Amino acid sequence: MKIGASQEWVSAQWEAAIADWPVAKRYQGAERVALRDASLRFIARKTITAGGDFVVTDAMCLKLATMACVPILKLGLDWYDHFQTVIVYQDDYVSEQPYRSEDGVVHSGTRGLSGEAWLRGPVILSWHSIGQSGPHSRQGYASNVVIHELAHKLDMLRDGANGAPPMHPDMRAGEWHEIFSAAFGRLQDDEDHGRSLPIDGYALTNPAEFFAVCSESFFEAPENLQQKMPEVYRLLCQFYRQQPAEQQGEANLA
Repeated sequence: MKIGASQEWVSAQWEAAIADWPVAKRYQGAERVALRDASLRFIARKTITAGGDFVVTDAMCLKLATMACVPILKLGLDWYDHFQTVIVYQDDYVSEQPYRSEDGVVHSGTRGLSGEAWLRGPVILSWHSIGQSGPHSRQGYASNVVIHELAHKLDMLRDGANGAPPMHPDMRAGEWHEIFSAAFGRLQDDEDHGRSLPIDGYALTNPAEFFAVCSESFFEAPENLQQKMPEVYRLLCQFYRQQPAEQQGEANLA
């Protein structure tokens, strides 16, 4: 971002950068100002760097930061204090880390990834995948790689990535475990019996991926999640302190 740029110039640049992301339209008035300010603080606090020969522009940083700040808009930017760096590749990048496939088998060797969040390290993203965000963009399911990977970072704040981020004082950890475990079981049963799934089947990889995929759906396709998985939606409303399905309805009427 330009040093010493006017507030009007920065605001115009931000609006232009997020204009093609429908989720941002839900945030109007004071909330929109808060989202813009949080995004600018995110850029100031974090190191956003390119992987390989890719060139990351100011507009890319603004859009990425806004997507990152939507989940913590009501929580505070300090929820991201445990990491410093975001690395952005142009396309899916090659990882040589061991990984567990959906059948539970651990594999070695390389694989292409659209995003990754390290427990003690950076968030890594594919710009191409960021551009594919939307309520139906991943084989008909919601997709947002930024929200997905940042949900992992929130999850990691308590006992590592296990699908159970820190609970607020007015939330009951036991209820979270009960409802999310039951929803995971129903999704597995749907998969086993060939029934259509309410969210991307990648959620069945493990509880951490279940939380991350549900978070993508919560923000990108909230009305679907509210209808198909109402108890999960309710608890995510409590955790993120937001009600995106209701916001979406208001935005549609505006």
